[in-house]
Amino acid sequence: MSSEATTKKFQKGERQVPAAAQQAQKYYPAEADSQPKKVRKTVRPCKPRASLQPGTVLILLAGRFRGKRVVLLKNLPQGVLLVTGPFKVNGVPLRRVNARYVIATRTKVDISSVDSAVVEKVGSDSYFAREKKSEKKGEEAFFKQGEKPEAKKVASARAEDQKSVDKALLASLKKEPFLFSYLAATFSLRNGDKPHEMVF
Repeated sequence: MSSEATTKKFQKGERQVPAAAQQAQKYYPAEADSQPKKVRKTVRPCKPRASLQPGTVLILLAGRFRGKRVVLLKNLPQGVLLVTGPFKVNGVPLRRVNARYVIATRTKVDISSVDSAVVEKVGSDSYFAREKKSEKKGEEAFFKQGEKPEAKKVASARAEDQKSVDKALLASLKKEPFLFSYLAATFSLRNGDKPHEMVF
């Protein structure tokens, strides 16, 4: 290429890329650098359904107590509900349930007599936190492998909270004649039942 042609190229604004830059790299890192994942979703507070008001009787659709009817005590953040059986009626204790797996009925129970301080305490995240297991190592752990695990004992504080909530709920349930049997009965579908046409 003549010197005149190269001078014309530089005048036009074209850049010459050196041959060394065009060649592929000789070495690549053995492990790829981890880059933080970009999350563009915004965390919005969960808005409960209009039918999920405190005191409403719910039907559980999933979990250990599926088919049981429970009383809603409080709406917790992130779409979680605090419910109870009461325990004396159908064996459902104070527990948290996902709002997606419940059916709200038109039946309501008066929960104004329930102590709000107990409900606030039970509704906290620390109340349902699991206890850390202490790892046993050595001869004791080796000889205890074949033994049956000890049955879990309910903490006395939890039992007292359950009793105080149940006492207030049972007093209001006694005012309605068929609420006891309604909450004690489990919900199930039979052949020919059409749940989309039912009014709960």
